[in-house]
Amino acid sequence: MQAEIDQETVLALIGAARQARARAYAPYSRFAVGAALLAEDGTVIEGCNVENASSPLGLCAERAAVAAAVVRGYRRFRAIAVVGGERAISPCGGCRQVLREFGDFWVVGGNADGTALERWRLSELLPAAFGPGLGE
Repeated sequence: MQAEIDQETVLALIGAARQARARAYAPYSRFAVGAALLAEDGTVIEGCNVENASSPLGLCAERAAVAAAVVRGYRRFRAIAVVGGERAISPCGGCRQVLREFGDFWVVGGNADGTALERWRLSELLPAAFGPGLGE
């Protein structure tokens, strides 16, 4: 299990997720979400939700960040921050499973202005995940 992430790192990730959220494409739900994924080497990869008129074809911010990270060759992560509306949010069930594919790391949920923060291990959010995860 990876060590706790420090407050400075948490705040930096929340800041990056907030910036990503500002670029979200959410004309249908009007619920913009941003994510910032911290790779093992310290690189931060952002993602935002991208909606589509055919709603099942939309992309969550967390999965957008994972896809961008994989394209760049990253497979191991230390943490992800996710920010949304007025209160701290956490990844949806589908995103939890996708994230778990890459290990058991920290998830930081925040609200849009970065004032409300919650922190979990991914295994707490998805205790009986399907598959072992590459990060194990």
